Amino acid sequence: MTTLHDFTATRLDGTDQSLSEFAGQVVLVVNTASKCGLTPQYEGLEALQRTYADRGLAVLGFPCNQFAGQEPGDAGAIGDFCQRNYGVSFAMFDKVDVNGAGAHPVYAWLRSQAGGLLGDRIKWNFTKFLVGRDGQVIERYAPTTKPEKLAADIERALAA
Repeated sequence: MTTLHDFTATRLDGTDQSLSEFAGQVVLVVNTASKCGLTPQYEGLEALQRTYADRGLAVLGFPCNQFAGQEPGDAGAIGDFCQRNYGVSFAMFDKVDVNGAGAHPVYAWLRSQAGGLLGDRIKWNFTKFLVGRDGQVIERYAPTTKPEKLAADIERALAA
């Protein structure tokens, strides 16, 4: 059975990271964008990372430019923006597609595991997937679901 831990993704610094490094942790995977009305969610995502990291939560950000061109920058610009404006300390990966034939394999898998309002397609930036310690998807959240609203589900996943 495929899990999140079977995939690799490229970090903003260009290095490849096996997501197996997050085995045993609860993971929140989010497609992000710097020029979106939902961009202030970076603050809430960072708060979740800081609150729960020592208990085993890892937030993973995957910038995406598929929605109204809201992530136009390169890896350096994305990293600078996230650090300067939100003090992002969680793992940020290189820009990916989340829908279509060119979707990153991790997103093709996430979508197959948890559909949304548009079938399995990602509707917009800041769609969130909560993944358990076993690498299986627990829940998918709409882009408008604020990160702080996930706290109870994260607490349950960390306790499991």
